[in-house]
Amino acid sequence: MSKANLWPPREEIAWYPRINQDLCIKCGSCVEFCMHGVYSRQGDKVVVSKPYECIVGCEACRHRCPAGAISFPTREELRQMLKALREKYGTGNSSNKQ
Repeated sequence: MSKANLWPPREEIAWYPRINQDLCIKCGSCVEFCMHGVYSRQGDKVVVSKPYECIVGCEACRHRCPAGAISFPTREELRQMLKALREKYGTGNSSNKQ
């Protein structure tokens, strides 16, 4: 199996930030901080414009938000997502090796 087939398509991994607009103070610290361009400004709001550019497992921006408006799935939710995708794609399971 090639290395390219060891990981499911990024678009199937629901790991990306969510912004609670009720808490967001629109400071833009997430926009400035994220080097992957996950966030952008749309009018007077900060939005997650490129969710699948987020690095799976990274939550550094959450800690930069002074209002606590950014959230991610829990680590357990991430584990369950990845487990389901490994089963779907038959990757990462020693019983699949020949």
